[in-house]
Amino acid sequence: MDEMNILMEQRMEKAQQMKEEGLELFQYKYDKQFAVADILKTFAEAAEEETGDVRTAGRLMIKRVHGKTGFADLKDDSGHIQLYFRRDVVGEEAYKIFKKLDIGDIIGVHGSIFRTHSGELTLFVKDFMLLTKSFRPLPEKFHGLQDKELRYRQRYVDMIVNDEVRERFRNRSRLISLIRRTMENAGYIEVETPVLVQMYGGADARPFTTHHNALSRDLYLRISLETYLKRLVVGGLEKVFEIGRVFRNEGLSKRHNPEFTLMEFYAAYHDLYDMMDFTRELILACVDGMGAEGRKVAYGDKTIDFNLPWKSVSMVEAIREYTGLDVLSMETDELRKKLKEFNPELDTKKMGQGKLIQEIFEATVEEHLVDPTFITDHPLEVSPLAKKKRGDETGLFVERFELFINGWEMANAFSELNDPMDQEARFRSQEANFEAGDEEAQRLDEDFIRALQYGLPPAGGVGIGVDRLVMLLTDAETIKDVIPFPLLKDEGK
Repeated sequence: MDEMNILMEQRMEKAQQMKEEGLELFQYKYDKQFAVADILKTFAEAAEEETGDVRTAGRLMIKRVHGKTGFADLKDDSGHIQLYFRRDVVGEEAYKIFKKLDIGDIIGVHGSIFRTHSGELTLFVKDFMLLTKSFRPLPEKFHGLQDKELRYRQRYVDMIVNDEVRERFRNRSRLISLIRRTMENAGYIEVETPVLVQMYGGADARPFTTHHNALSRDLYLRISLETYLKRLVVGGLEKVFEIGRVFRNEGLSKRHNPEFTLMEFYAAYHDLYDMMDFTRELILACVDGMGAEGRKVAYGDKTIDFNLPWKSVSMVEAIREYTGLDVLSMETDELRKKLKEFNPELDTKKMGQGKLIQEIFEATVEEHLVDPTFITDHPLEVSPLAKKKRGDETGLFVERFELFINGWEMANAFSELNDPMDQEARFRSQEANFEAGDEEAQRLDEDFIRALQYGLPPAGGVGIGVDRLVMLLTDAETIKDVIPFPLLKDEGK
């Protein structure tokens, strides 16, 4: 029998004894009147004399018994506080129960506050109650590569042991609340759109497929929020946003999880440049709201400067700046050959000019874009839902930007294509690519075309990866650190 099983068996034997003595191991409720942080704040000036009357609850993290007295450390969601037990105060029977408590047990305590000779604020326990018995011992050490994988699999343990993990998830919640308030203050209304869809679209990604038994029909988990939000704009909701989960059947990496949180918002009578201005305002509201000093954010060994102005440059000009290449003057075969130099693993045979330009940009420019940078004028070939660029005689480019920060794509935006005939033609071109084996190509969505035929006002739209924004503003190394329960490979693989 391994050590964990031995320890669990010992705890279960102890629990059985406690039950036989009439002790309830799993209570229904407890009147917790103070969070630990509130106690520490309220009695910050307390002296050695006892003061106050407090009732709180939390998890027992440390316990030291010294004959007729004992100390323990109580931890709740807000902080830690030392507990002091005396046998002559809590009583003989209660003190026996205290001695039987295990690290990890959840207890409620009632007493007064005093400061020890060493200066530590302490709760002098007058009475207490076991609320939940813990059968599985907490790990003594919870770090290192092997344990990090375990932390993701057993996030509940990770959160018990590591305060900074709970703080990161609190900050995630704060950030999403900031986004929501900013959107509502700007006149956007929050909506919900389907997760199960008959036709996926709005992004180049492989979907997850499922089956509805009652309808005897295959359905997909959405890969984007775009086409349904645009339907709502057609229906007369002029400013809409959604913060929701999307699902893409792709690999795992530091910045990719198959299930992630996306925010998209659309505004009628706006174009790409309006959306660029508002995206800047939204990101700055998040940076300021999360307390970044001087609008500078430390991420790893970098310092990212969010102060205005933010750089804006076309994709073609960015490639020229970082590689010296004039991609518009190069033939398709030249582009293909050059891309192979940058990324030998790519299969370039079926790529057109626009796709090749995009891939060269990704291979040579993205990593250099540390401070916020808008990359504009993307190829039409890879932007089937965006309007063509005004004044572009080549017809190669659309009104689209991607915002890069720390070398990551953080936002993607268009002047939205509202010509149903142009949209249908692009869908059909993409459909041909799908039939030729491109699983990430857009499919023909006839109902979306029908919606456009009723009339989509001129509109701008933006999508922002919420998880990446949380990573950036909490200095998280991987996306797994900001998703409470990330998808992982099978154990041992």
